[in-house]
Amino acid sequence: MKQLEKNSLLIIAGLVLFTIMFGIGGVPLLDPDEPVYAETAREMIQFNDFLSPRIFGNYWYDKPPMYYWLVAFSQMLFGYTEFAARFPAALMACGTAIMIYVSTTKMFNEKAGFWSALILTSCIQFFYMGKAAVTDTTLLFFMTGAILSFAHKKYWLMYACMALATVTKGPIGIVFPGAIIFLYLLVVGQLREILRMHVVRGLLLYFFIASPWYYAMYTVHGMDFINTFLGFHNVTRFTTPEHANRVTFWYYFPVVILGMFPWTGMLVQAVKASISESRIDDMRQLLLYHVWWAFVFLFFTVCQTKLVSYILPMFPPMAVIIGWNVSRMITKMRHTTTFYGWMFGSGLMFVLLGAGWIVGSQYLPEASFSLIMLGILTLIIGAGAVFTLWYYRDIEMACWLHTLVGVVTMCVAFAFVLPVIADRFSVKTMSGIYLEECDQNTPIYVDKFLRPGFMYYAGKAGVEMIPKTGALPEALRNGQHKYILVRGLEYRRVLKTKQIPTNVETVKEIADIYLLEQK
Repeated sequence: MKQLEKNSLLIIAGLVLFTIMFGIGGVPLLDPDEPVYAETAREMIQFNDFLSPRIFGNYWYDKPPMYYWLVAFSQMLFGYTEFAARFPAALMACGTAIMIYVSTTKMFNEKAGFWSALILTSCIQFFYMGKAAVTDTTLLFFMTGAILSFAHKKYWLMYACMALATVTKGPIGIVFPGAIIFLYLLVVGQLREILRMHVVRGLLLYFFIASPWYYAMYTVHGMDFINTFLGFHNVTRFTTPEHANRVTFWYYFPVVILGMFPWTGMLVQAVKASISESRIDDMRQLLLYHVWWAFVFLFFTVCQTKLVSYILPMFPPMAVIIGWNVSRMITKMRHTTTFYGWMFGSGLMFVLLGAGWIVGSQYLPEASFSLIMLGILTLIIGAGAVFTLWYYRDIEMACWLHTLVGVVTMCVAFAFVLPVIADRFSVKTMSGIYLEECDQNTPIYVDKFLRPGFMYYAGKAGVEMIPKTGALPEALRNGQHKYILVRGLEYRRVLKTKQIPTNVETVKEIADIYLLEQK
């Protein structure tokens, strides 16, 4: 039966709204990425210029404007708050989960759609990124919409989604869905389907939606925009590492393992079953999801710049593959060995992550009690899931317990852990101290990593200091009265070289962020 169930839709909508919206206003914007988007949107409003993104009062061409527009509109409604900065991304995450339910139900069955949506909603990577004020979840929404529109032969909608993805994050908005769709048609031997996809008229629709902003930016800013946006932020980031220490072929393996938790233990079994135990029709449809996640994983493995958020587009297809397998097991489960595989995989993950929270608590003493409790809860609920499988063979109850682990992880993290360790990752508190205790007319030099957050919370850009260069010693050499905001790692690096003058005093040190004064 491929009809949507009203009760299922309500459960999914309620759970995804709770999981994604919970706590999005209770944690400061985390440096350096979240404040960049919030501040750029704020400056759009300040300068009444919604065409050209700016930060620190200067034009910059890092990303297209879609997320800035959404945040600016949110800020007009809710003010300059953490909630306003994160609300658009959270809505996009909720929309993606509901889209997965609707699409998977129509493609396979209602149970597959229901569990696919719950699996996606409760995995760590998805709910964490869904709460972050960055572009990735907005891109995910439109990219997922484009690929699923293709799957359901809604080709005009596919081109529109590609265009909106391009206005969100650039050429990747059409390159990724286009490559995935082409590779899928190639694998299944259906390249002739391209002739039925209205390619010429579809591309006209794509350019009609996607090109106006790019054309307007080129008209106003010329080749400076083209060279910086396309040259540096797209080509150079693919070919040249932004973080050299991350250039390893295995970088994304632990990201997937942790990011897919609490469902990681089912992933290998689900992939295997989708290939070896699916019907012909299901296998053909599941191949789209395999091409989807594999392309994203391989592309960013080859890409020289690596960030945890880049592989977020892998998670919807992996959730669907696991959800399809759960549905299959609920309706046709007879093989004891499959239970053992699931029990071993999930049991191992529960033990590793539960123990990981407990061991990790010693490195975050402010949140040690909460992390220990989270570890204990993970072990207890995980043991319940494994016991339910072993003793009762109750697949649905085991899946609900997996979901519960994900929701509990989210609640503890955003209610008890992140709020008390936020000063390690956000300059908000230090910005407040600066505004209260420091002379605003005195120059301030700011670590590049902390500068967007300082601008957003203190309203001052300061003079940028690039870490691991001579920027901090050079700032200290001129001897004028100034303040310096720097991370402890950089401060200690320069301190070892004995380049810190005696007239430099610490105004405040919070969670290894230093506010210094040179008198």
